Amino acid sequence: MMLVNVADARQAARRRLPKIFFDYIDGGAASEATLRANEADFARWRLEQSVLTGITAPDLSTDYLGARRALPFMLGPVGFLGLYAGNGEVLAARAAAAANIPFCLSSFSVASISRVAREALGESMFQLYVLKDRSLGAEMLRAAREAGVETIFLTVDCAITAMRERDLRNGFRALTRLTPGLLARLALHPGWCLDMLRHGMPQVEALAGHPEFGRGVLAQAAALSSRIDQGLSWADLAWVRENWPGRLVLKGILSAADAREAQAMGADAIVISNHGGRQLDGAASTIAMLPEIAAAVPGLELLIDSGFRRGADIVKALGLGASGVLLGRTYAYALAAAGQAGVARIIEALTKEIEISLALMGCGSIEALKAEGPRFVRPA
Repeated sequence: MMLVNVADARQAARRRLPKIFFDYIDGGAASEATLRANEADFARWRLEQSVLTGITAPDLSTDYLGARRALPFMLGPVGFLGLYAGNGEVLAARAAAAANIPFCLSSFSVASISRVAREALGESMFQLYVLKDRSLGAEMLRAAREAGVETIFLTVDCAITAMRERDLRNGFRALTRLTPGLLARLALHPGWCLDMLRHGMPQVEALAGHPEFGRGVLAQAAALSSRIDQGLSWADLAWVRENWPGRLVLKGILSAADAREAQAMGADAIVISNHGGRQLDGAASTIAMLPEIAAAVPGLELLIDSGFRRGADIVKALGLGASGVLLGRTYAYALAAAGQAGVARIIEALTKEIEISLALMGCGSIEALKAEGPRFVRPA
């Protein structure tokens, strides 16, 4: 199947993946109202068309997270990419490197940050969950430093895990081993099974040397989830700063008040995020909150994720005050559908959509879009 857009990638991923893993990436919390709002609320904004401008090749380069980037988006952290495709984290990172954009590895990954940095050769970043066992968190941060990572994303909206009903029905994080029933369901997807067999039994490489987390990715996923510090507070940022000298980005901010607190605590940037609608069901979409948060924290770098499926969505966010966009499900679907080539294809498709949008708006660059946002992006 040709991957023309993200919807194509999603359908291909749905066919290829066992349901337990497709639903893990595709689903949201409770009724999934916030998941749906993340996509639907882009319709609250329209792009301003402008003709006869002579613009044919807009400049898509822009600055975020301390460097000039070729594109205004990056690949954000998504858990267990190695379950969507064999060696999935490395394949996604290689696609990002080829496009000259960063890749952020989740703490909940099959491949370690050292392997991703060694085998992908692009700019790798790391996402951290704060665990009850601070020594394991410090170990992960040391590994990130040794791998050359300069930026970490501290996820702050998942101390309490929401009820994700699809996962409950499928037994994700409840099943800790391959039961006969699960094996029968996996066998319905022979292409996926062969891919996994070629790469060996998936295990969380960051937990090598920690037998208390169990053997195999299912057991390790459940054990890691149970060890997230549910009492995480603003005071815990001091521990992170003590153990991380590089750039610190807080991921999971969804209110102006929390954005101001993050700025006061010295965060280098924040990601406006509701975890893709996987946490507080009924919360606002990220694009709905972006203007309010941007007005509340002038000078603080703002990134955003959740619900981005089209180049026009990215254009709207940049015009409303974001420095850059983190993609999640968007590239995970493509990875599951066609590996590294699938991710590369979706990056290419989004790039082309952004180029066409800017040209039809009479906007010659991402920098002009950011500087004159109200001219180009208006309430619907």
